[in-house]
This record gives sequence, structure tokens and C-alpha cells, in this order.
Amino acid sequence: MFKPLKGLLVLDFSQFLSGPSAALRLADMGARVIKVERPDGGDLCRRLYISNLELDGDSTLFHSINRNKESVSTNLKDPADLQFVRKLIEKADVMIQNFRPGVMEKIGLSYVTVKEWNPLLVYGTITGYGQNGPWKNKPGQDLLVQSLSGLAWLNGDADQPPVPFGLAVADMMAGGHLVQGILACLVRRGITGQGGLVEVSLLESTLDFQFEVLTTHLNDGGKAPQRSSVNSAHAYLGAPYGIYETKDGFISLAMGSVTELGELLACGPLAAYADPASWFAERDEIKAHLRDHLKQGNTAHWLGILEPAGYWCSDVLTWQRLLEHEAFKELQMTQHVKRDNGAELITTRCPIRIDGEIYQSAIGSPKIGEHNDKIKQEFGGVVRE
Repeated sequence: MFKPLKGLLVLDFSQFLSGPSAALRLADMGARVIKVERPDGGDLCRRLYISNLELDGDSTLFHSINRNKESVSTNLKDPADLQFVRKLIEKADVMIQNFRPGVMEKIGLSYVTVKEWNPLLVYGTITGYGQNGPWKNKPGQDLLVQSLSGLAWLNGDADQPPVPFGLAVADMMAGGHLVQGILACLVRRGITGQGGLVEVSLLESTLDFQFEVLTTHLNDGGKAPQRSSVNSAHAYLGAPYGIYETKDGFISLAMGSVTELGELLACGPLAAYADPASWFAERDEIKAHLRDHLKQGNTAHWLGILEPAGYWCSDVLTWQRLLEHEAFKELQMTQHVKRDNGAELITTRCPIRIDGEIYQSAIGSPKIGEHNDKIKQEFGGVVRE
């Protein structure tokens, strides 16, 4: 198949998760991505373990976000290597970096510098908190951004401390936003013939992630959101919104009429809440009734009542149950990727379909400098082993 970004060259100078995830998505859609790494250890994510599991000397985290890329190892402090990197940049369509503000300027690879070498270049950069301001030099780490952005404060029940997400959501949101900006700039380049600078930060992406509730807060006289003390799931939504324990598992209930729910479940106390305004004002009391009632039956029993009636609800699956479900298998969301030496990993595929096509690639993540010789011959110059 002809993928939409085929023919584009992307240089990925980034490390950890946010920048590499953006480069990964561009690779998924057909771009050629060359990862530019230090010879001594490469991307620090190679040794960043989210479990004790590794494959062929690198963490599974690294493998999952650096598949389908090439790697060239260069010492950016070495004049010869820097000269070779310039040759790469002169030929590139996109360059991605996520160093702290000022680092690329010291190396001599800032946008102001490289756009003189290649006016067509789209230069993407991710910072933790922006290029300016009192936080610009703080570590751009996901948990810290969740904490500073107010995101963690929204999670959990009212009597709980702030609860962070179980995922690196700031990194992934910023990576997605960078891809959007890069693609927009490439479209503009096709019209104007000029490249451009795309800037995102973990903080801005996490603030945008909260646009719905922040907008409500900003237009509600600054009133603080109120987390429910019973099965909180959304600070601004009334009952029954939440996840409830059943006799053998859990069930999630989304938006819907509380009185209709009471009738369907034969939960008598809910009949007292006929006024929709009470579904938020008396949210905790309603949810407490549901909490106690739903424990009396199995999840399948409740679903068998609610789903035929069109009430918004679902089972709450573990990964094991999800992976075994026919609905998951139908998506074909996993793929096998491997290195040239046979080391193999099961991972997810690109979630985007274009013209009905599922985009997969069996190419695994590269070893440090694995493609040095190939890239040296193609672009010319010194490449450190």
C-alpha cells in the first residue's frame, strides 16, 4: 500500500516518550524516521523500565515507541559528526527534538540555525512547560506535569488525595499534538513552500486535555469542581456516572435518568429523585443507594436488564478478559515486530485507518547506530560507531 507520508524524511533527536511517540506515528503513516542517538547509551528510554521485562538489551517501553525506525549514532559535540548531521538536516522534511530549552541552541541545532540550512524543514519541539516562564527549566516529567496541571487533583473520591493517571498521559497527549502541528505545517509548506516551527509542551497539552472542565470552571465564577465522595468519575457530572461493584465484578454507568434507572433495577429509593437537578445536588446520596443495590447481583444480570433498555452501561474488563474478547480480536490491534537478529515483540499497531487500510509494520526498534553504514553511504560523512 502507498502510505500517505511515504517519501518524507523525519529526524528524531528526541528521547523518552513524548517526542519518540510523535515520530512513531509519522513512521506508521509511511515516513522514513531516522533516530539520531548518542553512541554511549543512546536514547535514555532504552534503560527506562516500567517493568522488569526487557528484550534484547532494551526496555519494552523503548521497543514499543521506537519500532519502524532506523538509528544513527552521533556525538553532537564532535565537529565532524555535527557536520554530518547538518547533511541529514539539509535533506530532511521534519526534525523532532524534546531537549530542555537552550540545549539545542548550545549544540548549534536550534530552529533559527537549521532553517538557514533547509528552509523547507518543519521543526517540531516539545518542552515540559514552554520556552519561557518560571517553570521552563523544571523537569518535564509526566507525573510532575499531571500534578502541576491540576489533572491529578480531579481524580479519585472527595476524601482521597490527588490520584494520577496510570498512564503517561501528558507525554502521549503532547506527542499527539506535535503530530497534528507537524502535519498542519507540512500542508502549509505545500501551499507556501516554506517550513516552520511547531512547539508544544507537556503542560499545555495537559491543560488542553482538560478543556471541557477548565472551561466550565472559568465560566462558573471560579468555583472549584466537586469530586463525588462515592465512586467519583467526573467532577462535573451528576449521578449515576461512575463505576460500581457488583457481586462478581464491576459495572460502569454513564449519563442517564436516575428515575428510569431505579425502575429498571428495581431500586426503590431512586424514585425519590424525580427532579433532574437533584441528580447533581444529591449525587452522593443517589450513588450510595446504587452502590449498595448493585452489590446484590452479578454484572451479567444487571447488563442483561440495562443493555436491552438502551441504558448506557458496560462491563469493566481486565486486560486479560479484554484480550480474549471477540470485539478486541476484530480490531486486529496487535502486531508482531522484530529486529534483524530475530528478537520479537508483540505490541500495538497504528490506531488510524485510511481508506479502510490497517497500518502495520513488522520492523522492530533499532539497535544504537544499527544503520550507521547505510546512512553514511547514502548521505555522506563521518558516522561514529
